[in-house]
This record gives sequence, C-alpha cells and structure tokens, in this order.
Amino acid sequence: MRRRDFIKVMGGGAVAWPLAARAQQPERMRRIGVLMNFAQDDPVTKARVAAFRQGLEKRGWSESRNVHIDYRFTDSKAERIPAFAKELVGLQPDVILAQSSVATAALQQETRAIPIVFVNVSDPVGSGFIANLARPGGNLTGVLHLEAGIIGKWLTMLKEIAPRLAHVAVMGNRKTIPLDYFLRSAQTVAPSFAVEVVASHVETAADIERAIESIARMPDGALILPPDSVTVTHRDLIIALVARHRLPAIYPLHLFVAAGGLMSYGTDQDDMFRLAGFYVDRILRGDKPAELPVQAPTKFETCVNLKTAKALGLTVPPGLLVAADEVIE
Repeated sequence: MRRRDFIKVMGGGAVAWPLAARAQQPERMRRIGVLMNFAQDDPVTKARVAAFRQGLEKRGWSESRNVHIDYRFTDSKAERIPAFAKELVGLQPDVILAQSSVATAALQQETRAIPIVFVNVSDPVGSGFIANLARPGGNLTGVLHLEAGIIGKWLTMLKEIAPRLAHVAVMGNRKTIPLDYFLRSAQTVAPSFAVEVVASHVETAADIERAIESIARMPDGALILPPDSVTVTHRDLIIALVARHRLPAIYPLHLFVAAGGLMSYGTDQDDMFRLAGFYVDRILRGDKPAELPVQAPTKFETCVNLKTAKALGLTVPPGLLVAADEVIE
C-alpha cells in the first residue's frame, strides 16, 4: 500500500470512530410532568393517559427509551392541585401537561418559564392563560376544549327530544370550570329557544342533590352539564338523581351516556389527549409555546341512550338518531 493511501485509510478511520461511538450513545432522556384531575385507577384517567402516550409514541417518544413522565393524580380533590403543581415545577421538567383550568392556573402561578400544554380548558383567554388563541404569547399553549357557543347545540338537542322544554339549569363548579362563560352564552341564546336559564353552582355531592331537586321542581325543566371534573366524578349520582326525577339532561362526554345518561355532545377526549401529545412533542423539539396557536378540537361525538329515553317517556326524533355516532339500546 502506498503511503498516501495508508494515510487516507487511517484518516477515514479516525473520523469514523467517534461517529460510531456517538451513534451508540443512549438518547437524551427528556422529562414531562403531568397533572391529572382524577384518580389514577379511574377508567377516565386510564383512557386519557393512554391517548396522551399514543400521541407521544407516534412522534417517537417512549417512556422506556427517551422520555420520563412524572404523574400527579388529584383524585378530584382540588385542594391537592397547588401542592402537586409546586412538586412538578420543582422537578424542572422540559414541559408539563395540565388537565383542566384549575390545574393550569396552579401551574401558571408556579412558573412562567417551563412550557405548559393545557387540555380540557374552555376559556383560556378569559381565564388569563394566554393573550389570544392564534399567538398565546407566554409559556402556555394547548388544546381548546369547548367554546361557549356549544350551548346552542345542547339546547337544540334538548328541544328536539323535549319540545315543551321551558327551564334549563346549567350546572357546574365555578372553582373548577369557567361556569359563567357558558352561562352568558346560554342566556344570550335562551330567548330564541323560549327557555329560561338558571345557574346551578355545585361543589359537593350534597350540592348536586339539592340542585337537581330544585331543577325538578321547575315545570318542563332540564339540565345542561358543561365539562367539569366535579360532575364527572359524581356522574353515577347525577345520572341516578336525574332518572329519579325524570329530567332530560345533556352531557359533555359520552361516558355519562354509557353510564345511563340520556345524551351527550362534545369532544372526542382520546383525540384531544393525542393532540396534547403532539404539542408536547413540538415543544420538546424546540418550538416555543408563545408561538404555537391553541389547537381547536377536531373531533366531536354525539351519543344517545334509547333505553334511558324510554324510561323518561321521551321519543328520540329520527334526525337525532341519524346524527348520533353511538346509540345505546
């Protein structure tokens, strides 16, 4: 071998060795914090965590390989949220996923530097989380849950199934959702439906029982439940009370209908948490939350329970059945 060729071979090898060594290095482990509203063993929690992981995995993130996730589950106890938020921020993760407005508010109070991706938040501008949907402007962005205009859809569905409807209570916890955000919309459109809207603030199971008894005393009354961790936690109680008082009700999630509720119209929660996973991926790859527009939900679903309708003495109109993504018989 000529000296020149020998030098070229050795030079090439010298370059290749460190490249090969770098290729064998383990990937950098990234850290994600997750603050969830419900109990860890709640089927709702399991489904949403699984969907979030799917969103991450589709973008190449695996808990066993290149990402570590720290979870905190509040068991629907809002008083736990501030401490859990402080714990997660103290771990200095690369990004935090926040489920709900109250979780997002607690995390925002703890940090203005760590990126936060929110989900199940319906009024992020009014809640002071972002400047606007197109350009959030701070360390928060995420997936919008429901806009207040959905109230019109809920009232339309209630009127279709209960044409004599005259009074509607909008029930939720002001401490965990922007209840007034939905109420203002309901009061704006109520005259076009010839209904009176009343607010029903609840925090505990006892509050829920008193509220539903009050609604039941109204002639031709019905119930609207905006998305709220309190009502989701007490869904079995609500469904039993509504059935006892023979009240039409519309829910924001199909899980209420699967448990015996009358009907629902709302976002596909699995899809929302997968979208949140995609946004976490973008931040891990260097995008700034201030420049990531808040994502509108892409999938909505309608669910109707015919057995419950029959028990309430209601007839589901054909148009509503045709529009339903799921009909439980």
